[in-house]
Amino acid sequence: MRIAYLDCFSGVSGDMFLGALVDAGVSPALLERTVGALGVEARLEITKVKRSGIAATKVDVYAHGEKDRPRDAAGAPSSVSKDLAAHADSHGRAEEPTPAHSPALADRTQPTPGAGHRHRGLAEIKRIIGCAAISEAARQTALEIFDSLGAAEATIHGIDIECVHFHEVGAIDAMVDIVCAAVGAEALGVEEIICSPLNLGGGTVVCAHGRLPVPALATVELLKGAPVYSSGIEAELVTPTGAAIVKALATRFAPFPEMQIEKAGYGAGSRDFPGHPNLLRLTIGEGALALAAKTAMETITVLEANLDDLNPQVCGYVMDRLLAEGALDAFLMPVQMKKNRPGMLLTVLSKPEGAAKLTQLIFSETTTLGVRRRDEQRQALTRGWVNVRTPWGEVRMKVASLNGAVTNFAPEYEDCRRIASQHHIALKTVMQEATRQYLNAAVSG
Repeated sequence: MRIAYLDCFSGVSGDMFLGALVDAGVSPALLERTVGALGVEARLEITKVKRSGIAATKVDVYAHGEKDRPRDAAGAPSSVSKDLAAHADSHGRAEEPTPAHSPALADRTQPTPGAGHRHRGLAEIKRIIGCAAISEAARQTALEIFDSLGAAEATIHGIDIECVHFHEVGAIDAMVDIVCAAVGAEALGVEEIICSPLNLGGGTVVCAHGRLPVPALATVELLKGAPVYSSGIEAELVTPTGAAIVKALATRFAPFPEMQIEKAGYGAGSRDFPGHPNLLRLTIGEGALALAAKTAMETITVLEANLDDLNPQVCGYVMDRLLAEGALDAFLMPVQMKKNRPGMLLTVLSKPEGAAKLTQLIFSETTTLGVRRRDEQRQALTRGWVNVRTPWGEVRMKVASLNGAVTNFAPEYEDCRRIASQHHIALKTVMQEATRQYLNAAVSG
């Protein structure tokens, strides 16, 4: 099984991730074509640099002819910093604009008079990504990353996600980072990306709301549940864009995995810290045959509640809410309860860190007076995605494997449902065709 490992010993940002991709062998031309596919005024500058004497690749994004520059942990702004709503996305940059720059705050629904650039709403950004000539899988990944950024900003500012607006220049910079990250990660051809704990940095930054500590507010929101630490570097090492990319692409956080190393790539941050290589390392190789069996064990939390007086109309709504709030699975089973009353047993599978929120939801949405909770070990097959092309569009196939051998595969229901609805054809026809195309590719491959 081909895997990749992200060593975030100096944090992660969008430009560092792109640099690591290129250094590990992803074609610069692919990323440049991806920028062109967005149809925005942007370009990439890819150079070889050194950080603490180690050779690495630096990727800079020029939006409207401007390039981001870092700011120090004390908050001294660069001369041309670009603001992404309440977030700037180059390594070592603050999360919000300083008063001296265009005040593109996320809680404003219209551009500020006199601002240097227009603003883009989340819907417009998603439309641009939706129209880009990239694979459907990369498109969905990019949209997921931007959704998580928007949700984090909306939570911080206490507004609806659709009210989040991004500064024009920063929005372009982030779109390039995010879409290129999605396309480049797909080009790696790995089944799994694993990530180390994240070095957040330290110190403070000055933003529109005053001096705030590192990590940035959006970074904290995005990295809930992830292992983090600070090595004492007085700088912002993990940016919101970097956090969102890792959150979407990494399947898990773990120490360096058992693997046969094929190659490694180094992406450089904007600054060169004395005695600390400001790099992101991406290592690629074949996982050991025993890797799946060793690492597929995970702890999950099981929540249960007996329901004997809940309106059946509410059951479907509760199930949808539980899944939307992060439940791994949820199901109902008929049971015979005390006094011979028919009832339902609600069972919810959750990540341990999300169990408290789901328990609260069960109490608020059902009539139960108690929720049982226990932790169990679950062994799961390694899962990944493969795109297949049908006459009506691309469909993602979910592929499960054990020790590198495929054991199960199935077309993604939502992709097939969308195609069936758009082209007015039977859902089963789309699913059968996607399966046929997958099997043909497997045989020919």
